[in-house]
Amino acid sequence: MAYREYEDEAFRLMRDGLTASALAKRQQPHLSVYSDQIVWGRSPVRIDLAGGWTDTPPYCLNEGGNVVNIAIELNGQPPLQVYVKPCREYKIILRSIDLGAMEEVDTYEKLRDFMQVGSPFSIPKAALVLAGFQPGFSTESYASLEEQLKAFGSGMEITLLSAIPAGSGLGTSSILASTVLGAVADFCGLNWDKNEVCNRTLILEQLLTTGGGWQDQYGGVLRGVKLLQTHAGMDQSPLVRWLPDYLFTGGEYQKCHLLYYTGITRTAKGILAEIVRSMFLNSTEHLSILGGMKGHALDLYEAIQCGNFDEMGRLVGKSWKLNQALDPGTNPEAVEAVIRRIDDYCLGYKLPGAGGGGYLYMVAKDPEAAIRIRSILTQNPPNSCARFVDMTLSDKGLQISRS
Repeated sequence: MAYREYEDEAFRLMRDGLTASALAKRQQPHLSVYSDQIVWGRSPVRIDLAGGWTDTPPYCLNEGGNVVNIAIELNGQPPLQVYVKPCREYKIILRSIDLGAMEEVDTYEKLRDFMQVGSPFSIPKAALVLAGFQPGFSTESYASLEEQLKAFGSGMEITLLSAIPAGSGLGTSSILASTVLGAVADFCGLNWDKNEVCNRTLILEQLLTTGGGWQDQYGGVLRGVKLLQTHAGMDQSPLVRWLPDYLFTGGEYQKCHLLYYTGITRTAKGILAEIVRSMFLNSTEHLSILGGMKGHALDLYEAIQCGNFDEMGRLVGKSWKLNQALDPGTNPEAVEAVIRRIDDYCLGYKLPGAGGGGYLYMVAKDPEAAIRIRSILTQNPPNSCARFVDMTLSDKGLQISRS
């Protein structure tokens, strides 16, 4: 049908506009480690408390976005980790510890074959392209990938570890992409700061055609509690307003923040495509809800600034209602059944990200209510995978170090 052609063209034009900066700033990677060194990147994940979706193109390109989110570690560890080291052979070896997968890349053709959603190595392939290991993205020209790696000084091995289930809602794929980009940039001497890494993550997701906004990567790459704000335009580098963390780390409050893996998963790409389609069509209903989300993020920002725990929890609950107004499918019956059991003990709750499954974040009314919630869901879990996960605020964000 004709409208499909117009729709595809709209998505293409947006992708081209967002990726133009990467092509304009070509890279010259060079080996910047010793032959026996390993570059180690690790990142927390994020929970969006308010304003999610306002960071997503084309809405943020037209209106700017406001998001309040937090960076968290799970069970005391940053759950996303990447290792990069030199390889004696002039090729690229990709490994995934959690998926048990491995692939060898020895041609430009294999490297640019990254537009397969669900492929275990789409992200590192696209990251290497952005780092300059592809004609058109490099300042130099080479006859082959092998020749470029010889000039570079070695091949490389990239190993990924995502200690978190797929479809978690915690921004995993975007933050993993940032972690890969950060580690590769350090290995290749590209001198990308955290802002550049996050900008290139947005470009990487456009290359993968998965779309997405900027709040996931900034939420994990940058530490702690923050309000992220952008203005209209193609440059979507957020202004960061740091918030006090007392409502999350104070002794009387820390136990009230609960994270529960529901065992129910949902892939974000389909949800994202539908919401973005409504943005392109200037749906009055959707644009009105998104405008409300922007204002709501400022309300939550104010509650945290004022140290009002009850109001903060209530506003987290309002975020969940706004998400459902934008996409009713965000709260399937299986999730609602879990929520009904703990509703009386919570100030607010929401599924992070696009919703539909993954983790359930809850703000209990008090420590006693938190104990009751744990008891209810531990004694009668909805499925064999459901479980509580300890969450702690990350005070570091993305970390890159060397052996």
